[in-house]
Parts: sequence; structure tokens; C-alpha cells
Amino acid sequence: MARTQGSHSDITGPKVRDTALRLFAQHGYAAVSMRQIAREVGVQVGALYNYTPDKQALLFSLLKGHMDELLSTWEAEPRPDGPRDRLEAFVRFHIRFNLDRPQAIFISYMELRNLAPENFAVIEAQRKVYEGALEAILRDGQSEGVFSVPDTRLASYALIAMLTGVNTWYRAGGRLSIEEVADIYWDMVRKSVSAD
Repeated sequence: MARTQGSHSDITGPKVRDTALRLFAQHGYAAVSMRQIAREVGVQVGALYNYTPDKQALLFSLLKGHMDELLSTWEAEPRPDGPRDRLEAFVRFHIRFNLDRPQAIFISYMELRNLAPENFAVIEAQRKVYEGALEAILRDGQSEGVFSVPDTRLASYALIAMLTGVNTWYRAGGRLSIEEVADIYWDMVRKSVSAD
């Protein structure tokens, strides 16, 4: 199919992804059609298939791209010594990373159920790697007597849910800066796991 005049693959490909991300976050995956994405991008619907085989592949690509970025960015973060400092680094990283990507975070949680089983398994494995990083910090803190939690895996799920929840209410320009929010959340996390 013909490309809309003025369309270029290096521009249109990212625009397809950005538009799909916005529409999935705004309306939900099930309610968004490929025709709607094409209209918003400014191409004919057939042209979308130059960039993705289908809507499922597009959703998977968005979720996997988000997880790839999360894991690689976390891997590149400095690792302080000691479990308490590492936990603080994780808390601050998670809040900072997620607040910069509200739509990606939203569909990562709300649209996971719409993935085909084989795609779900890939994303679930990536999530387990990230959750495992936090659980390892908590286990190290347990063994050093710094943290006291009855179940490190459950605690890691609870902490990630709490930290990710910032995205539901935080607004730039509000009463608190991101740094102040991170300070308060770190204080709450520290107190919730502390063995003191």
C-alpha cells in the first residue's frame, strides 16, 4: 500500500509506537483499532503493517521495549555497598524511572492481561528479573540483620506496588517535587523493612 505523502520510515515507525502507546493508555487496548492508530499517525491502515505484523505484536513490542529499558537502565545504575544503601538506590531509581513514563507504566500493568500466552511469558520473565533484584537486596539485608521482613518475595511485590502507585497521583508542578516524594517514600520503605 502507498505511504502517505511526507511519511518516512525513520519517523513513522516511532510515531506508530508513540501513538499506539498513547491510545492504549487512553482508551484501552481492546477499544483501539489499527484503523484508529493509522488515522492518528496519518498513514493508510495497510501501511501500519510495514511496522508491525498486527495489534498484538504492537502491544508486545511496547511492553517488551519498556521492560528492556527498565532492566538495562537499572543494570547501569551505580550499586552502593550495603543492603540499606542499595534499597534506597532501588527506591529512588524506581520512582524516578516510572514518573518519566506514565503511559508505559499504565499499559504495563493494565494491558498485561491482553498479551497472548507466549508474549505474556516473556514479559513475566522480565518482571521476575526486576522483582528478583529487589528481593535479593531484601534477602541480603535479612542475612545481615539490617532488615526484618517475614517473606522477602511478598515484601518485594508489596514495595514495588507501593512505589509504582506514585504514578497514579503525582503531578509535576504539584506540592512536592520528585526528590521530596522519593525522600518520603524512602523513609516509609526504610521503616517498613527495618530490623531496628
